Amino acid sequence: MKEPEYLVRLLDDAFRGPSWHGPALLGSIRGVKPTLALWKPGPDRHSIWELVLHAAYWKYTVVRRLTGATRGGFPRAPSNFPALPDPADAKALRADVALLQDQHDQLVQAVLSLPDPAFRRRQASSRWTNASMIRGVAMHDVYHAGQIQLLKRLWRTAP
Repeated sequence: MKEPEYLVRLLDDAFRGPSWHGPALLGSIRGVKPTLALWKPGPDRHSIWELVLHAAYWKYTVVRRLTGATRGGFPRAPSNFPALPDPADAKALRADVALLQDQHDQLVQAVLSLPDPAFRRRQASSRWTNASMIRGVAMHDVYHAGQIQLLKRLWRTAP
């Protein structure tokens, strides 16, 4: 398997699954309703909904870095943990999950469009190669999938 196909498989396994470790990111949010998506286990903690937007933002960031696109194309602000929509209802949650899926699809397309030598290149002023960034965003999905699974369990036992 060539590097682009391997990296896309890694990205898709972490995002869509199937994953041997449990639900992939998309599976971890399947069936989550707005009430649960908005819940936080404590002050200064993140909700599932915030993690969905955070994951979408970092996929966007990696695409931007891989393609050389300028900043400012992500549809939500502020960066990293964008503000939740108002109203934060089921329709808005579906839209933000669709945004996450769209950013994943754009990432896959960016990876498939890179020429082989580009995977070993480093971005300006970065110690990470493009391949390292791509692997990192896959691991980011797995990390947050686990975090979301934990939030769902905590919510069931919350007072």
